[in-house]
Amino acid sequence: MDISPLKPVNRTDPRSAPEARRPGGSTPISVSALDRVIAQVRDGLKDLQAEDGHWVFELEADSTIPAEYIMLEHFLDDIDPVLEDKLAVYLRGTQGEHGGWALYHGGPFNLSATVKAYFGLKLAGEDVAAPHMARAREAILAHGGAAKANVLTRIGLALFGQVPWRAVPAMPIEMMLLPPWFPFHLSKVSYWTRTVLVPLLVLYAHKPKARNPRGIDIAELFVTPPLEERHYLVNPTGARLGDFFLLLDRAVRAAEPFFPKRRRERAIKAATDFVTERLNGEDGLGGIFPAMANTLMAFDTLGYARDDPDYLTVQRSVRKLVVDGEDSTYVQPCLSPIWDTGLALQALLEAGEPNESPAVRGAIDWLLARQILEVKGDWADKRPGLRPGGWAFQYWNDYYPDTDDTALVAMALQRAGDPRCDEAIARATEWILGMQSANGGWGAFDADNTHFNLNHIPFADHGALLDPPTSDVTARCLGLLIQAGLGRDHQAVARAIEFLKAEQEPDGSWFGRWGTNYIYGTWSVLSALNGAGEDLEAPYIRKAAAWLKARQHADGGWGEDCASYWPEHRDDPAKAATPSQTAWALLALMAAGEVRSDTVARGIDWLLKAPRTGAAWHEALYNAVGFPRVFYLRYHGYATYFPLWALARYRNLRAGNRPTTPFGI
Repeated sequence: MDISPLKPVNRTDPRSAPEARRPGGSTPISVSALDRVIAQVRDGLKDLQAEDGHWVFELEADSTIPAEYIMLEHFLDDIDPVLEDKLAVYLRGTQGEHGGWALYHGGPFNLSATVKAYFGLKLAGEDVAAPHMARAREAILAHGGAAKANVLTRIGLALFGQVPWRAVPAMPIEMMLLPPWFPFHLSKVSYWTRTVLVPLLVLYAHKPKARNPRGIDIAELFVTPPLEERHYLVNPTGARLGDFFLLLDRAVRAAEPFFPKRRRERAIKAATDFVTERLNGEDGLGGIFPAMANTLMAFDTLGYARDDPDYLTVQRSVRKLVVDGEDSTYVQPCLSPIWDTGLALQALLEAGEPNESPAVRGAIDWLLARQILEVKGDWADKRPGLRPGGWAFQYWNDYYPDTDDTALVAMALQRAGDPRCDEAIARATEWILGMQSANGGWGAFDADNTHFNLNHIPFADHGALLDPPTSDVTARCLGLLIQAGLGRDHQAVARAIEFLKAEQEPDGSWFGRWGTNYIYGTWSVLSALNGAGEDLEAPYIRKAAAWLKARQHADGGWGEDCASYWPEHRDDPAKAATPSQTAWALLALMAAGEVRSDTVARGIDWLLKAPRTGAAWHEALYNAVGFPRVFYLRYHGYATYFPLWALARYRNLRAGNRPTTPFGI
């Protein structure tokens, strides 16, 4: 794969005329405007770089995280009234026209999110007679009441005594002592499941009750009084195996009072040791808010003093996620500096930033210092002989590096051409090779995390218990292997290509697990296939390109609604084109050899004219997911580095007169 620097624009080339038209197209592109926007955004992006060389942008989730933050403070009776008022402002501001709260901007009513937001506002002192509270209450009752909320929401309600503990699945802490060969074991679920679940097991074992200093309840949100409700648990899949697990749940619940006390004490210690070993300093257990919040409640339940060093560490990790605005405040689900820095570095290099510039060298230094070379994390359960060599998503998360960040960062470092990176790239490539799953793909955090039978347990009603291989992550890993010099005849490369071919949707697109959605997945895959030297005229690649062309909006941009994660809504029209999704579509089409098409020219024109403030295009719609259909995200940085990347690649490919892209992503 060609990883040499892109050629500079040849100013004598007639294609560089101030008002160039793409061959075969009709949309004029002003080269002067293209150069001006690229320069402005490139310089603006550099201005956003931290002094130590990294970038980090806000990462916004839905209303559940700020609502859970309020609930956490009331569980502990450790309330910051100023912060709470600001969180309430945010929650009020995100209420939808349907009366409830959605999982993403402009989305449909979501019962679980609405129950949490209502409870959070009421805990914060909101008058239940206020019009917005009345509307929310009516919407909740119209959808079956709080008893119909998902399992994680009901666990939160059980901690406040709003529902009985039988409203949640049996979660005996003795599962900490199960052997790896048992049908359920922590190593068989995703990293986020195990870090959230283990402190929850401590809470379930003790069944504490929140301090709730104001004595708030939400009895008005139940159609049937909570103690009389008999239908809390449901089969999450409707399959017979789900019915079996419901029966098993009843049996475990009946047997639990007879479990030996000494074994329970040993299980509690195992859970506590698991959490303490992975506290991860002020970056928190797993680097994610739910795991941190559960840990803080578990430590409180276990009697940790408020000045205990471990308790204080967790408390600081939670507070580190607060985005404290002047009037309105929200809480991030996690922090994304490795991901942001890798993508920002790729965009800068594409935009012509010299490899030796302070911005590039600063990013390289910062990234090199964060490669995980010593800690064997949970991934080693499946790959015990593999040397560490990955990067995490957060500032630090040594137990949980991920293949997506690792591949992205290693490709960016190799593109920068600094020989100091050679060993880091080699270690990353070795780790990525070792993390390939049996089916040829890659999951994000674990290899072969494909115990799909566990999706039928009652706890799995959120549908995100596992971390199986996906197209977008596999594409990134394939890109690294190709860029590192592995040819198409290498077994890992050949298996990855076959996996991606098998994963293509009937309409030609690819599913996007971590970005919204089919546009993101199709961009990821086409870029990797281009780098791997696939024939761009192959029918399956032309089908993908045709799908992207057909999805272009009349105004020239692309957008895809978060509802596309529901099969029945995957073809619903998007609310609007967005800069990040337009950039992905353009990068994908250029990877498919479409740089000369009018479709691409219209998309470039849309980006050049789209509203922008400084380095950031305006983008209010959510652009990514934590868990499809359950938890959505808005990366604030996506509207900066992705459009820059697309515009710069267009300029570079046009000037170089080449039909293919020179890098794996």
